[in-house]
Amino acid sequence: MNRFPDDHEFPDDHEMPAELAEILAEVVPPGGAFRHRQHIHLAFITVRRHGGSPAAELISRWIRHIAAYERAPQKFNATVTRAWTEIVAHHVSADPSVSDFDIFAGRNPALLDKRLLTRHYTSAALASAAARAGWITPDVEPFPWTADRG
Repeated sequence: MNRFPDDHEFPDDHEMPAELAEILAEVVPPGGAFRHRQHIHLAFITVRRHGGSPAAELISRWIRHIAAYERAPQKFNATVTRAWTEIVAHHVSADPSVSDFDIFAGRNPALLDKRLLTRHYTSAALASAAARAGWITPDVEPFPWTADRG
């Protein structure tokens, strides 16, 4: 999932949802790449608009759509998508007054390190068929906001 057409248009059989197109226009420069920072920016905007749980569902649907467009559906990982959305949602709720992504990223630089999930998951767990298909709980360390749910 690296590049989009300059106008972020999808072929008719892969019509892009309007809200996703709007957000991508903001987070990916024309002809630019959709890499980790852009994923986090997408999550930031979506969490701020919809809240954590609804954002996780929307982003999962959108990333699947993008992966299908890129003819790489195998790249979608349900656990990775949800985990990153929950991490972003946790940081958004901790500092809800921040509406600018660059300020948010500056205050939370660990979010820009795509290895952050290794604090919570082994590589084998994240690469598993179960993680690709649905949610699996962390196998290294629980997320701080779920540790007390017991």
